[in-house]
Amino acid sequence: MFYTPLVMFSDQLRKIFTLLTFVAIALGTPVLVGSAWAQSQTQSQNPNQQQAPAESGGPSGDIGPYAIPKKAEQPPPPPPPTSKPKNVEGMPDYSIHVDVPLVSLDVGVMTKNGQFIPGLKRDNFRIYEDGVQQNVTSFNQKEAPITAVMLIEFASTNYYYLYDALNSAYSFANTLKKEDWVAVVAYDMKPQILVDFTQDKRAVLGALNMLRIPGFSERNLFDSLYDTLDRIDGIEGHKYVVLISSGRDTFSKINLDQMIKKIKATQNVTIYAVSIGEMLRLMLEARGYAGGIQTTDWLQAQNQLNTFAKLTGGRAYFPRFEGELPEIFNSIGADIRNEYALAYHPTNTKLDGTYRKLKVEVVGPDGKPLKVRDEKGKEVKYQVIAREGYTAKHQVE
Repeated sequence: MFYTPLVMFSDQLRKIFTLLTFVAIALGTPVLVGSAWAQSQTQSQNPNQQQAPAESGGPSGDIGPYAIPKKAEQPPPPPPPTSKPKNVEGMPDYSIHVDVPLVSLDVGVMTKNGQFIPGLKRDNFRIYEDGVQQNVTSFNQKEAPITAVMLIEFASTNYYYLYDALNSAYSFANTLKKEDWVAVVAYDMKPQILVDFTQDKRAVLGALNMLRIPGFSERNLFDSLYDTLDRIDGIEGHKYVVLISSGRDTFSKINLDQMIKKIKATQNVTIYAVSIGEMLRLMLEARGYAGGIQTTDWLQAQNQLNTFAKLTGGRAYFPRFEGELPEIFNSIGADIRNEYALAYHPTNTKLDGTYRKLKVEVVGPDGKPLKVRDEKGKEVKYQVIAREGYTAKHQVE
């Protein structure tokens, strides 16, 4: 009963719309009203039917679909960064290197008379660390810095002695390199330190420039050499004494026997002697002015220089003219500078701060101790000079 008027009103509307439709057709008007009415009627008859979604994907409204574009596909978001743990307050930021360590070792191989033995190869060396043989990975021959005392006779005797002494001293100074440590000591009645150990070549030349006017005529060689050996005894490493002297001694407190005992008791010191006055001796002998006791003195002086050098593994030189000096000091430099540089990765890779003992041997192709012979085919004794160990320290940054 409640819906009857609405039904009757709906039938009347239907008839009106039908009449209007026919009128519109007769007049040639497009049929829009009927279509809209038909659509509204269909929707009113099916109130529960949902409208199909628009092709654009947006929802529908009273005046058509909303034109909302589709969202483009986005890549997945990156994972959140891993948070780095913060250091504890007050604790320093550092890292410890655990790389395999490399041990470098400088080795000198010298004959008994102090000559360097060249031409050795990597296979000629055996390195033992705490008794365990190591594999040598790096090898080459190089020149090493020296630690030397230039001990110069500078007495008021004869011009030729002074001239030879200064020429020899300057010739040796010209062979020095910036890494060398050199001290200059002059002696007459007693030794005088002109410059202590220095790497400044200008200081060495400045000390030699002071040698212009000698003071005394005495030449106390034994006292001066004994004092020099005492002074350098506490210096680490191998040391050299370049003795520029006539070889004569006037009235030293130390005699020759005591001097020889001192040299034999001194370790890690090699003496190279360069005689002065040899040109004067040859000139006097040629003119018949030398003989008898004077000749004996010269021969004894030469013998003393030879003895000092040979006892320590060095050599003695007796230049007869000035032009020999550069060659002599270049030869001395070749003997005392050359060494072999070896390196290896130890089998014990722990960097625990312990001290590792080292031993270096020189062997031949057959693995037995190397035999060295001179130009006459005679076997020559030699020594291997190398440090005795190292401390395996770790590195921290």
